[in-house]
Amino acid sequence: MTTATSNPAGYEQLRPLLARLTGDEKHEPSAYDTLDPIWVLYDRILRVDPGQPDHPDRDRFLVSKGHGPQAYYAVLAAKGFIPEDWLDGLGEADSRLGHHPDRMLVPGVEIGSGSLGHGLGLGVGMALGLRAQGRAQPRVYVLVGDAELDEGSNHEAIHYAGAVGLDALTVLVIDNRSVAHPLPGGVAPLFAAAGWSTTTVPGDDHAALAAAFTGHRPGQPHLVVARARAKGSH
Repeated sequence: MTTATSNPAGYEQLRPLLARLTGDEKHEPSAYDTLDPIWVLYDRILRVDPGQPDHPDRDRFLVSKGHGPQAYYAVLAAKGFIPEDWLDGLGEADSRLGHHPDRMLVPGVEIGSGSLGHGLGLGVGMALGLRAQGRAQPRVYVLVGDAELDEGSNHEAIHYAGAVGLDALTVLVIDNRSVAHPLPGGVAPLFAAAGWSTTTVPGDDHAALAAAFTGHRPGQPHLVVARARAKGSH
């Protein structure tokens, strides 16, 4: 769980914070589908500190589907990583908050993302790097969309992580049934076949999400599928 700031915002303040982010490129379905899972991660799971966002023993959270980062920005503001008034200038020329997150401009952001299919491979590399450094405590969490799994690079990362038992890695898939080539049984069987432990939960159930995020097992990477409303039904 995030180390408390002097004036942390609660969950009830997230939607007013999210409403401050405006513009045609807001990608509202992506923003609202990811809001609850990202909140649960920062509120209950991630060991991160807004006062030390680059601490070497922090958990890492990577947003691979970076084209819809508004919920991510709202949570970062709620937890004290960025000032709330940064939200008012989304996408403006002098704003640090772009329509894709930039790790060089936004404290707490681990990667620059937006072009789909890169975050999971980067997460695998980070988990391997932590293992090579002998850092057993930090975990790496990667958020991807179900449609993003159409990108072939993800399949290489999924199979490699399973083969080497990369148990410091958790992938969160937001499943809004927008994948172009759906598999029988949904997303989880793809990962399970590669040796991952898997859990599927409702994407707005905070208790179920928290239990799922802590359900990883020794010797296996872990998948959490958060079911969201079907794309286009918002």
